Amino acid sequence: MRIGFYPKLAASNMKKNRKTYFPYMLTCILTIAMFYVFKSLALNPGIEKMFGGSTIAYILELGSFVVALFAFVFLFYTNSFLIKRRKKEFGVFNILGMEKRHLALVLGWETLYVFVISLSAGLAFGIAVDKLMFLLLGKLIGAQVILGFFISIKVIVLTVKLAAVIFLLIFANAVCQIHIAKPVELLRDSSAGEKEPKTKWLMAAAGLICIGSGYYIAITTENPIASIFAFFIAVLLVIIGTYFLFTAGSIAFLKLLRKNKGYYYKTRHFISVSGMIYRMKQNAVGLANICILSTMVLVMVSSTSSMMVGMEDILNTRYTSSFMITSHETEKEREEEVVQTIRMLQNEKKIDIKNETEYPFLDFSAFCQGDTFTVERNASITAIDSSYVLFFMILDDYNRIEGTQKTLKDGEILIYSNRKSYEEPVLHLFDKKYKVAEKLDHFKVYGILAANMSNAQFIVVPDMGELQEICAKQQEVYGEISTDISRFYGFDSDADEEAQKQFYYELVEALKSRNLNTHTESRAEARMDFASLYGGLFFIGIFLAVLFVTATVLIIYYKQISEGYDDKDRFAIMKKVGMDQREVKAAIRSQVLTVFFLPLFVAGIHVMAAFPLISRLLALLNFVNSRLYIMCTGISFLVFAGMYVIIYVLTARVYYRIVSR
Repeated sequence: MRIGFYPKLAASNMKKNRKTYFPYMLTCILTIAMFYVFKSLALNPGIEKMFGGSTIAYILELGSFVVALFAFVFLFYTNSFLIKRRKKEFGVFNILGMEKRHLALVLGWETLYVFVISLSAGLAFGIAVDKLMFLLLGKLIGAQVILGFFISIKVIVLTVKLAAVIFLLIFANAVCQIHIAKPVELLRDSSAGEKEPKTKWLMAAAGLICIGSGYYIAITTENPIASIFAFFIAVLLVIIGTYFLFTAGSIAFLKLLRKNKGYYYKTRHFISVSGMIYRMKQNAVGLANICILSTMVLVMVSSTSSMMVGMEDILNTRYTSSFMITSHETEKEREEEVVQTIRMLQNEKKIDIKNETEYPFLDFSAFCQGDTFTVERNASITAIDSSYVLFFMILDDYNRIEGTQKTLKDGEILIYSNRKSYEEPVLHLFDKKYKVAEKLDHFKVYGILAANMSNAQFIVVPDMGELQEICAKQQEVYGEISTDISRFYGFDSDADEEAQKQFYYELVEALKSRNLNTHTESRAEARMDFASLYGGLFFIGIFLAVLFVTATVLIIYYKQISEGYDDKDRFAIMKKVGMDQREVKAAIRSQVLTVFFLPLFVAGIHVMAAFPLISRLLALLNFVNSRLYIMCTGISFLVFAGMYVIIYVLTARVYYRIVSR
C-alpha cells in the first residue's frame, strides 16, 4: 500500500464516526485543560504572594492529582465505547485482507490525531482560561491579584507527559482487543446479544450489606478523628455496594416488572423491559458510574459552597471574641504584666473595646471508659473514641459570662459536650466522684477548642480550690508535659478590619518583646486564612464538579448511542409488523425513564446517608451550621436534578433519531 494510505484511512474513519469521536475528544480537551489550570495555579508565583498562598497551592496540587487520576480512569472507560462500536468495522477490514498489524497502524494514527488535537486544544484552552481562573480564585479569597500573565513550561511538559502516557496505554489496550479477536468475533461483537441474565440474589444481598455497612459507619461514627478514616471506608463500601446493587438489583427489578402482567403487557413497556433485561448486564456498570459521579458532585458542591457561604458563622464559632489572648504565665506578677501590656496598647492606639471576658481555666487530655476519665502518661488505650480534652472553669466565671445564677454543691459539676454527649449521671476523675448537676446545652467559651479534633468535655467546678486540686493531681501524673492553670482574656472591637489587624500585629510584638508566655488570636487577622482555605476548597469543588458532570453527561450520551444502535434493528422489525411512530416514541420514553432517573434517586439517598459523617468532617474545619449545609445540599440537588432532566431530553432525542432511521 502506498505511503499516506493509513493516515488518510484513519482521518476518514474519524470523520465517519464523528458522532462518537467528537464528544470523546471534547472530554479529552477539557480534562487536559483542567489539569493544566490546576497545576499552573499551584505553581503560579502570584499564589505564593497571596495571604494563605501556601495553603491554596497545596489544595490545588491535590486537585491536580485528582484530575490526573480521574483522566486515566475515565478516558479509558469512554474509549471502550469507541472500540465497541468500531469492532464491526475492523472485522470488515480484516476479512477484506487487512492484517492485524495494519489495523494497529490505523488505530495508531487515529490515536495520534486525537492526541495532537486534544493536547493542542487542551493546552490552548487551559492557557487562555488560566488567568481568568487566577482572577476568580483571587476574588473568592479576597486577595489582591498581581497583574501579569503566567505560562509555565514545566506545567506544559507535565501535561504533555500525562497525555502521552494516557493515550499510549489507550492505544495498547485497543490493539490488544483487536489482536486477540478473530474476524468473525469482531463482526459480531458490537451487535452481539446477551443471554438473559440470572437474578443474582447473593450479589444483590452483598450490595445491600455493603451499602448498609457504609451507611452505618456514616451515621454512627462520632469522633471527628475517626471520621477521616471512616469516610474512606464508608465511601469504598458504598461504591462497591452500588456496583453490586445496580448489577444484580436492576435485573431483579426489571424481572419483577415483567411478572407484573398489568404493567408488562403493554406495547411500550413490553418492548422496553424485555430489551433492558438482556442488556442490563452491561448497562448496570454505566448506571452505577452515573450514580457515583452524581453523588461526588452533590457532596463536593454542597459541602464547599456551605463553607464558603457560612464563613462568617465559622469565624464566629472559632473566635468568640475579636481578640483572644491566652496567658500561660504561672507567676501572679507576670500574669498582671500581660494584662497591663494589653491595657497600655489599647489606650495608646485608642482602640475601642467592649464585651470583655476574663477567666482562669485548665485543660488536659484524658481517656474515657464509661463514667471514668483516666489520666495516664503512657496509657495503652487503642479506641480512638475514648480520647478527650477536659476543659475546666469555675462556677462564678461561668455565671458572669453566661449571665446565669446557677449553684453547685461540693462534689457537683456542670458539663457541656462539644461533640459526643456525656450521658452518665456521675463522673469519676482522680479517684473522686462528681455528680453531674446539669448537662448544659450552650457554652460561650466553646470557641477555644472549636478547632480541636478530639472530643471535649467542658466542666464547671464549684470554686478555685477545686480547680487547683485537679490541676495538682494532673501535674503529678503528666510531670513535665503537664499543663498549668491558664488565663483567658478576650474582647470585641468596632474598629475597622485594617485597624484590628494592625492592633493585633503590634500586640503580638509587644507581648513577645517582654518574653511573656502568651498565645494571641484575632478574628480579623484569621479571616484571610479562612478565606484562603474555604475559597480554595470551593474553587476546587466547583472545578471538579464541572469535570464529573461532564463525565456523567458523556457516559449517558454513549449509553444512549450504544443502546440506540443495539435497538435499531429490533425497532425496525417492530415497525414492519405494524408499530407506528407514536408507539415507537412511547416505547423509547418508557425504556429511558424506567432506569434513567434511578442513579439520581440512589445518589440522593447516598447524600442523605452521608450527612452525619460529612457534618462531622466539616466540624474539623469549624463548620457547625447544619441548617445551612442542609439548605446548600437541597439547592445543589435541585440544580443537578434540573441538569439531569435536560440531559435526559437531549440524549433521548439522539436515541430516537438512531432507532428511527
